Amino acid sequence: MKALVYHGPGQRAWVEKPLPTLQLPTDAIVRITKTTICGTDLHILKGDVPEVPPGLTLGHEGVGVVTATGSGVSAFKPGDRVLISCITSCGKCPSCRRGMYSHCEDGGWILGHLIDGTQAEYVRIPHADGSLHRIPADCPDEEALVMLSDILPTGYECGVINGEVQPGDTVAIVGAGPIGLAALMTAQFYSPAEIIMIDPDPNRLEVAKVFGATRGFAPAVAVAEILRLTGGRGVDAAIEAVGVPETFELCQELIAPGGRIANVGVHGRSAALHLEKLWARNITIRTRLVDTVTTPQLLKTVQTGKLRPAQLITHRFPLSEIMRAYDTFSHAAREKALKVILANDGPTG
Repeated sequence: MKALVYHGPGQRAWVEKPLPTLQLPTDAIVRITKTTICGTDLHILKGDVPEVPPGLTLGHEGVGVVTATGSGVSAFKPGDRVLISCITSCGKCPSCRRGMYSHCEDGGWILGHLIDGTQAEYVRIPHADGSLHRIPADCPDEEALVMLSDILPTGYECGVINGEVQPGDTVAIVGAGPIGLAALMTAQFYSPAEIIMIDPDPNRLEVAKVFGATRGFAPAVAVAEILRLTGGRGVDAAIEAVGVPETFELCQELIAPGGRIANVGVHGRSAALHLEKLWARNITIRTRLVDTVTTPQLLKTVQTGKLRPAQLITHRFPLSEIMRAYDTFSHAAREKALKVILANDGPTG
């Protein structure tokens, strides 16, 4: 089979690899039908995630069809259409029993990180019963469901839930990329009064307004404009959705007394924490790796049409053109790219 392989910082290749095989009774093999590229994959390629070994297949998002299951898999069988969670969960360890699947003692974020991932024609899924979701027969467009593997639960859990967004809140989301837009879409579940998007790209700010943002500002003017709008107070919740020091520090400048800062971005460098300004302001700062505990809830909202993740898709490629897809996604501002979909329409054998 073909797979997108990481060969160290700045190096990737579309190469032939052996088909994955069942290694444990709880494994399943899935033939990928749709996958995508995540901002985290770009962080890996920049060298921000040094534990990723050279030779690893990247990717942690996708939908597909089960082709084989181990004897310990009870919830799925060959032929089932499934959504692949970006987080692998054994369902039995202390962390999983607390709903902290990201800290599973035999899983967590391992796909495309510590074991071969989904940017390939086939993938092995450990702990399949806890790491796959059956796609209902009446579910809409399959490619939209790829957004439920990672970015929608990430934006929702790490941004909206950690930011404790409430009715009537003023919310700032720093970064109008796919994760920031996922936070924007799911923040509207809670009816905040204002959702302000901050991004240097005017195109992305316009897209954000279509998705429900009430205002959009460039970072250079965001602090002054938001303080003016809020009477000098700041925002109730600030969601950091980029993963660079400047955006985390911007959230600190925007937050009101008693406010909540929710960090979503993957940080590869240290960011300053200005306790000399925040120590007396009753600020809550929360970090999190997505647990995907909300995936079933989000799947239901997609089924009913209340959440339309297909809006995030801007580009489509055959899986065989993944190198070109990476070039497009890596230059998102120039290409006006949000999420790319890669379709594995080749032979099924």
